[in-house]
Amino acid sequence: MVTQRHGRVDLVAGILLVAITCLVIFHEWHIAAWMAPAKPVLVLLLVGILAAQVRASRKAFVAVALGLTVALAFSAPGWREVAMDGLRSAAFIAAFFSALSTLRNVAQTSAAVQAAGRFLSAQRPGRRYAALTMGGQGFALLLNYGAIQLLGALALTNAETEPDAEVRGHRIRRMLLAIQRAFVSTLPWSPLSFAMAISVSVVPGASWAQALVPGLVSSALLAGIGWGLDTAFKPRLSVTPRRQEPEGSWALMLPLLALLAVLVAGVIGLSAITDVRIVGLVVVIVPVIALVWMLIQHWAQAPMRSVARRVGTYVTKELPGYREELTLLMMAGYIGTVGSVLLGPLMQRAGLDLSVLPPWLLLVSFVWLIPLAGQLGMNPILAVTLLAPLIPGAGNLGVTPTAIVVALAAGWALSGASSPFTATTLLIGSFGGISALRVGWVWNGVYTVLCGVMLSLWVVLYAFAA
Repeated sequence: MVTQRHGRVDLVAGILLVAITCLVIFHEWHIAAWMAPAKPVLVLLLVGILAAQVRASRKAFVAVALGLTVALAFSAPGWREVAMDGLRSAAFIAAFFSALSTLRNVAQTSAAVQAAGRFLSAQRPGRRYAALTMGGQGFALLLNYGAIQLLGALALTNAETEPDAEVRGHRIRRMLLAIQRAFVSTLPWSPLSFAMAISVSVVPGASWAQALVPGLVSSALLAGIGWGLDTAFKPRLSVTPRRQEPEGSWALMLPLLALLAVLVAGVIGLSAITDVRIVGLVVVIVPVIALVWMLIQHWAQAPMRSVARRVGTYVTKELPGYREELTLLMMAGYIGTVGSVLLGPLMQRAGLDLSVLPPWLLLVSFVWLIPLAGQLGMNPILAVTLLAPLIPGAGNLGVTPTAIVVALAAGWALSGASSPFTATTLLIGSFGGISALRVGWVWNGVYTVLCGVMLSLWVVLYAFAA
């Protein structure tokens, strides 16, 4: 009876997520505007369902959101519209997450993806870190956090073939760090990252196309510094590790590269011929690619029936299974939106005026404040949505909107590498058998500081010299 009840609840949650995703698509593509009022209502229903099923730490986020809403109602005359903005932000996050999850669902059952991952993790020590860093970026685009789960599992499988405990321990640490740093290095430029989707949406006048090139520079700094540290501080071993050539060749990466080419070309092509925001393109393109890929996977076994069954399982079981992540992300977006409205007057009464700060100092502060907030348990979505409305306009700062996005995304990436509360450090810690705090502060401490310095210089250089 309990299982049946949970099944019905998951079915309702899955249908609500699909409906919210469709409404977000309608909004982004400027169609069926008459359906827009239903979106906040569906979000409230979804949050109510999810909140009843998640653990206490996630319920706390819902409680904070409720408390802020009450405070807003007593302090701001137009509080209803602010609350609606918060619910619309939560709806967008739910839709973006649901769309990206479709690609992760299909990629995880792809033999080509598995083969490519095994090939990367089996590289010889001299080139393994670089291979995992470069190849891991492609996996991160396709699988999001699933890239860490897939490559992390393959890394442990590879390490288990090493009989010496000393060599095995170093290998696990270096491989896991390469995987994590590959993931965070995609955040400043990937159209499928929350860092870009949220940063572009909260900075007026910003676009992904304009942020792509400077974001790639940030990515190169994050990846290059990681590789440099790994090369400079190779462990001194008391034994000589076994050298084995990986099975297969780099041709195993071609299907992955082809898929990424289709994805990026689709995003760039449609953005050139439509006025739809990049996030509106992604929530359509990604599920379409996932559906076509699913058909290809099941082509030899009644494809239509197999795909229909798999889509049904995804909607009714897998998607609601992300209830913990969805609750956290949606509430982070809502809390940030509402909290910024409450924080603004408090800052004014305290005499804090961000517009009097030198523009370069304000931009650099984002690089450090976001990861610092992460050490206190603040999700980057919450930090960015809270900070962004308080930032003076780009014109007032004498910079472009893209410069602000570059700074926010850089700070987001550093938070992903160092915060003991983010999914990246938690996953790496679980694979390495250590705490997330040790991953963020010990394994990535020097890396975070060096990247923070170089990214600060890059942010200022791009804003005022580019």
